[in-house]
Amino acid sequence: MDFATLAMISLAALVGPLLALPQRWHVPVVVGELTAGVVLGPSSVGYLRPGNGTFAFLADIGFALVMFVAGSHVPVRDPGMRAGLRIGALRALFAAVLAVPLALGIAALFGTGHAALYTVLLASSSAALILPMIDSLRLQGTPVLELLPQVALSDTACIVALPLVIETQRAGRAALGALALTACAAVCFVVLRHFERTGSRRRLHRLSQNRKWALELRISLTIVFALAAVAVRTHVSIMLAGFCFGLVVAAIGEPRRLARQLFAVTEGFFGPLFFLWLGASLDLRQLGRHPSFILLGLLLGTAAVAVHAAMRLTGQPTSLGTLSAAQLGVPVAAAALGSQLHVLKPGEAAALMLAALVTIGAAAGAGILAARAAPTNAPATNQ
Repeated sequence: MDFATLAMISLAALVGPLLALPQRWHVPVVVGELTAGVVLGPSSVGYLRPGNGTFAFLADIGFALVMFVAGSHVPVRDPGMRAGLRIGALRALFAAVLAVPLALGIAALFGTGHAALYTVLLASSSAALILPMIDSLRLQGTPVLELLPQVALSDTACIVALPLVIETQRAGRAALGALALTACAAVCFVVLRHFERTGSRRRLHRLSQNRKWALELRISLTIVFALAAVAVRTHVSIMLAGFCFGLVVAAIGEPRRLARQLFAVTEGFFGPLFFLWLGASLDLRQLGRHPSFILLGLLLGTAAVAVHAAMRLTGQPTSLGTLSAAQLGVPVAAAALGSQLHVLKPGEAAALMLAALVTIGAAAGAGILAARAAPTNAPATNQ
């Protein structure tokens, strides 16, 4: 790893925004970054080496920060969460139940033995992806209010469950580690909420802003990295460390200045670097050697859309159910963890990302249909 490599990574990261430029396509920025990583990685050019220790460590930092941002986007304080909490929770649970037989069937069909992992993938939703789509399409009304807790609960539960199912033989140790990490996050919540209520955080904010010290960013990064250290020591994925602290920040209320600073640090460098590393880690040549995994990716994506669209049985519009199938954080985390732990079969990580792209495409189309069908006088969602 040298400055020339960093310059190439920064240049390649621009592919994401370029692909996402046409707003009508609703292409997530990470698709371009993953594509650039695949092209520059061993699958094609071979310039980026995901096994490089420095590159992998920087990617781990990006992974933790990406999951922190994802956790901070969960609308914990949104009034719409409480309004639709009951029906949203029931739909999230119903989706998980429906995912089980489909996951068992797909795992048996391809002989991967990863039924538990597929269940989590099929039941998951991506709040970081779906909420901006709802916002950009100006979707409103009671069905949308009920969708918010459904997506938030699915996203949170599946991210917490993923480390437990990715290595089922060590699920007990992973559960204890997750419990320890959750306890640390709870302590952070109590302490930070105390500082918020006593006004200490606001005084710190004014001092930092006036003296140009970025104290809130420094403290937040310190906590994220400390939780990541706990995660590594307790053999839990750092994704959980970032996501848990993101939830803490979302529950307390993220200051706008801190949000802008974290956005700059994450989306400006560490986030794209992580997705480039992940793309470079996906050996698409394995899909050529094992073409059946292309079918696996298509089946997983289609099954995820079917599971969420089936919420029509509970009265949810099909378009919103399909929109809730959009996945990003969980498949990305599964591919990254699986690659790091060497628990996935050759080509399986790429199949998981293909499945995510299927759900994103279906969700984008469903979102457009939902916007066209939405009444013009619907109540606002306060998004």
